[in-house]
Amino acid sequence: MNTSADTDLELDVLGMTCAACVRRIEDAVGKVPGVSAAHVNLVTRKASVRYDEHHTNAQTVIQAVRRAGYEVANEALDPTAAVSGVRAGREARAQALEAAELAEYGKIKRDFVLAATLTVPTLALSMSHGLIPAFESHWARVSQFAVITLVVFGPGLRFQRAAWAALKHRTSDMNTLVSIGTLAAWAYSTVALFFPNLFPHAEHGLLPHVYFEAAGAIVSFVLLGKLLEHRARKRLSDAVKGLVALVPRQAHRLREHDIEDVPLSAVRVGDLVLVRPGERVPVDGTVQEGVSAVDEAMLTGESLPVDKAAGAAVFAGTLNQTGALTVRTDKNQGHTALDAIVTAVEQAQGSRAPIARMADVVSSYFVPTVLLIAFITFGVWVAVDSSATGVANAVESFVSVLVIACPCALGLATPAAVAVGTGRGAELGVLVKGGASLEAASGIDSVFFDKTGTLTAGKPELTDVVAHTGYDERELLAGIAALESASEHPVAKAIVQGARKRGLVIKPVSDFSAAAGFGVEGVVDGQRVRVGTAAWLERAGTPTHLLEPQALSLARLGRTPSFVSIDGKLAGLIAVADRATAQAKHVLERLRTLGMNVAMITGDRKETAAAIASELGITRVFAEVRPEDKAKLVAEERARGRRVAMVGDGINDAPALAAADVGISVGEANDIAAAAADIALLRGGIANLPTAFALARRTLRTIRENLFWAFIYNVLGIPVAAGALYAISGWQLSPVLASAAMSLSSVSVLANSLRLRRFRAVEL
Repeated sequence: MNTSADTDLELDVLGMTCAACVRRIEDAVGKVPGVSAAHVNLVTRKASVRYDEHHTNAQTVIQAVRRAGYEVANEALDPTAAVSGVRAGREARAQALEAAELAEYGKIKRDFVLAATLTVPTLALSMSHGLIPAFESHWARVSQFAVITLVVFGPGLRFQRAAWAALKHRTSDMNTLVSIGTLAAWAYSTVALFFPNLFPHAEHGLLPHVYFEAAGAIVSFVLLGKLLEHRARKRLSDAVKGLVALVPRQAHRLREHDIEDVPLSAVRVGDLVLVRPGERVPVDGTVQEGVSAVDEAMLTGESLPVDKAAGAAVFAGTLNQTGALTVRTDKNQGHTALDAIVTAVEQAQGSRAPIARMADVVSSYFVPTVLLIAFITFGVWVAVDSSATGVANAVESFVSVLVIACPCALGLATPAAVAVGTGRGAELGVLVKGGASLEAASGIDSVFFDKTGTLTAGKPELTDVVAHTGYDERELLAGIAALESASEHPVAKAIVQGARKRGLVIKPVSDFSAAAGFGVEGVVDGQRVRVGTAAWLERAGTPTHLLEPQALSLARLGRTPSFVSIDGKLAGLIAVADRATAQAKHVLERLRTLGMNVAMITGDRKETAAAIASELGITRVFAEVRPEDKAKLVAEERARGRRVAMVGDGINDAPALAAADVGISVGEANDIAAAAADIALLRGGIANLPTAFALARRTLRTIRENLFWAFIYNVLGIPVAAGALYAISGWQLSPVLASAAMSLSSVSVLANSLRLRRFRAVEL
């Protein structure tokens, strides 16, 4: 009999910096008896573990993570709550992670400020390289030693610990490079300061050079990169937090003739809840009493609200607009349509592959290679000359190799370009959330667009007024606008606004009434005016067949027509629509010239989607798609080998934005869509989209150039530092020149990155 009891545990892990960290945690957790699966995601900082609770427990798994050198943000939580779909579990985990991330950010910021404050004066002292004698005095060197020792074993201690943890697991990463560089520069300089006679030329009164400033600069620059990366990563969890926050914490539960406010967790299937105008619906359920218009854009993406009456389904998180509704609860908390969206966003973020950092990949080979070369260099020099002078030369060559191989430029290559590129993007209205987003955006070949609010304005507007024989168009619109002025419905507001734009005066209305889902009626200038569906007017005794061909033509254009009668006689048609923006067609044409495939994916009706697509020249259209299915369509496109960007602005787009290689939110996008996206276009709608792609490509090219110069200087400099030219020319690279070369490499990387400041927006 199978007696296993598998439990799923999700942990928020702090301190990961590269792919090597992922492998280290997975290996450590995988060795725990009873653990059957362990998956760690670098982007979301989450570890998903499955274990048999008969053989181990959550605390044992957490201890394994900590022994690997990392911390867990949510270790105090109940393991089942950490992975459950209910609101309480998600909120508790999000709060724990947010607190831990905030604390970690504070530590990094404090360490960077301290390191930079102590290093800058040391750099000033060392820049003379002997030109200012006072700066080369013994006490000036002692002050450098004291200050940089505080940096290396204060703010820099995090790198030493991480390098030691990597060494224990027989691997290496960027922390190893930083640790070797700082310790080599500090150790050599310390020996040169306190034991100068071990070095050549000391008998002539020439003091060996020290490199304390190099150790401090390495720590400061790498901490700056971590600070920038941490800030860019901070909002990864905001999408899920925002989605959960859409559902009110309390519900107005009805009990007999009383209304009681209870926590949402107390509401059960079958309970009746009251939803007042302006409130969000707390549950998935069925309307028992009341009529209203409900904004369901978060689920469908459709800009027009949906009229609700008895028997209609409503969903948690949607916004009730005009009337009170009594709703019978159909689903328990944790199983609503909104929960399905939350789960889709979490899964999409969790499945995204981390950025392939060239420096991390190369470092696993680079570090042991550099160490091997350094030790071989030392051994060869000692073998050639075993005297005190020969040993001193061997030490200088050994340190020269380590100093010139120091990863200062390598560590700056990516963050410098990303910092300048993202800064320039922000000036142009393109907000990019870090280097991973830039790298992914540079390779996009397919772009999926949401319709409502992205390709269109996102709100209805008056498009057509068709007057039947014997009626004047302006007088007809004036009467309709007067009637609609008494309604709070968004379509009514669009009609009134359209009438005012045409210079019409809005007259008073009396005896107004509305039939939810059908239309409105009232008396204007002594005449009874009705505006609504054909079936509703037919029931009132007004035949509509004479204008039905025109209504069908308008519907095929993606517009929503309504029939109008005055005193029981057919008077005309009026139509509203959410129209394509002025720049949409130009943007799509520009993307096609860049070789990108474009498609529309929307929750709106097929007819409406087809009309907008036809107007914009889009041939691939996916309509009436649920939010979670949008993410599936994006995933299917990626599975076919395409690099996909999703462009949207609504809550219903969040899963697809998270599932795409690059999610792009537009304009005044919903906060949740903006949080789920990798790039936010802050102004100009999608007009800035070509600029975003061009900036990404330019920035990635700059990163590659930076990495080339960082590596090529190492490739060429290390052999010279080891003494490759000594046999030919008698010239040997001293640590002084090695330090200068290292500084020059960093300057070249920064200068190349600053060229991005000249990037200009793409004109349509």
